[in-house]
Order: sequence, then structure tokens, then C-alpha cells
Amino acid sequence: MLGRRQIREKVVGSLYSYHQNPIKYDVLEKNMFTEIEKIYNLYIYQLNFLVALKHLAEKQIEIGKNKYIKTEDEINPNQKFINNQILKKIEENDERLSFTSKHQELKWELHDDLLVKTFQRMKAGKRYQDFMQEEGYSFEEDQKFIGKLFLRYIAENEDFHEHLEEKEMSWGDDFHISNSMIQKTIGFFRENEPSHTLIKMIKDDEDREFASKLLKQSLNHWEESEEKVKVRLENWDLERISLIDKIILIAAITELDYFPLTPGRVIINEYIEISKVFSTDRSNIFINGILDKYTKEINRN
Repeated sequence: MLGRRQIREKVVGSLYSYHQNPIKYDVLEKNMFTEIEKIYNLYIYQLNFLVALKHLAEKQIEIGKNKYIKTEDEINPNQKFINNQILKKIEENDERLSFTSKHQELKWELHDDLLVKTFQRMKAGKRYQDFMQEEGYSFEEDQKFIGKLFLRYIAENEDFHEHLEEKEMSWGDDFHISNSMIQKTIGFFRENEPSHTLIKMIKDDEDREFASKLLKQSLNHWEESEEKVKVRLENWDLERISLIDKIILIAAITELDYFPLTPGRVIINEYIEISKVFSTDRSNIFINGILDKYTKEINRN
């Protein structure tokens, strides 16, 4: 499921979109939840990439077995990668299979250029070669290997990132969220335990209500919150603040004002982290300063 930070990110993104192109609130809210659901498609797409790497390895083994003249490695191929227990759990996951069957665009063709290049890089890498040479099978080692493989060849793969942006514009912004979901999924798997479900996007009605309320209250109290930012600026004009920084501050002040059950320091820390995603390196210092001053002045704990 999305954490509250990721929900806040989507609210900030929706507020930014609104100020670029104002639309009716109900449409804005619907679009926000549509964008949240798109992250699940990305999540499945990345899981399918891991499965496709396994299928490509199986295909290469099969090609080797069918050669007229075979090497010793082709006669007795190393099957450690294709027998990886984490890859098998992902491959056999009912929810992934069901969702992919309804969304064929999330499947990978084994001749896909990015898939083939990634597979070749992976096979040439020291981590893969060391893993393949290790004796025996261990669930923990399989889990550790796939976690590192995912980080190296998918999460940190610039070509993969560019491919996502070309396929679905919003995926470029949501890549870090989906990467976190994949890492959690890999970590959640347990030996000898079935895994029928994957991570949900919205945990429950409480999270959905949180997203809706934060979006609506931010818009309803925009001018009021903007004024609160303005009076706390030192030697700085409101007009000189970037739109995204202003939106982050307004969303944070809205939450401080209208969500009393969340500790003020938690809210500040969340929006500092959000500024690291959306804004410049120096913005988080500026945003922290304004929010810290505001919470102290209103005695918000």
C-alpha cells in the first residue's frame, strides 16, 4: 500500500496540476485517484520484467539444449537463476497473473531490446556470476540476490527509467514509489508460505478520506494558507518562491491546521522529504525553516 508520504506526494502533484490547468474539484479528485492507481500498473510492469528475465534465461537454456553440437554447459546448464525461489513466487503470484491477463500492455516480449540488453548486462556482472557459482539453494540468499539485482538493473537503470517515461508520462515521477513497493514485496516473501496478494495502492477508506480531505482543504484554504507563508518570509517576496515550493508549504500548513491528530514534527518531516522529490536541493532547508517557525508560533506539537 502507499504510505501517507506517497499519498501526500500525489496531493501535492494534483495541486500543482490544478494551478497549471484549473478544473472542477470532482474531476481533480478523480484524476488524483486515477494517478494513484497507475502506480499499481507500474508496479506490475516491473514485477513482470523480473519474470521476463527468468523466462529469457529459460529460453536460452532451451536453445542450448536443442543445438546439434553442444558444449558441456549446454548439456548440463546451470539452473540456479531460473530456480530462484523469489522469482518463482513472483511468477506464480495469482494477483500478478490475473491483473496482467487483463492488461496485456504490461507484458514484456522476450525479444524486447531493453529486456535483452539488461539480461546480457546482468549475466556479465560479477554479482550474477558469483551467485551462479555458489553451491546449494537458500531462500535467504535467493531473496538477497533478487533484491540487489532489482536495485542494480531496474531501480538504478537509467535506460529503464527513460523507457517508463516514454510508455506512460506519470511513471517517471512514480518510479521511486514503485521501486519501494517492489523492494517491500521481495522482502515480504517467506519460505513455505503462499503469497496470493500483492501491495494495494490505498489501504482502506481512512487513507482515501485522508487524500480527499487534504486535497479539498488545501484548495478551500489556499489564500489563507498563502498569507500565512507570506507573513513568515524574511527578506523574500512570495512571488519569488517557486510554485512547487509554495504548494508544498500550503499543503503542509493545511495539514498542520486541519489534521490535529498527526504530530507537527511528523508533518514537517514528511514535507521536507517530499521537497527532495519535487524541488531543488536547497528547498528542503527553506521549507523546514518556514514550517518550523509556523508550528512554534501556533504552539503546534
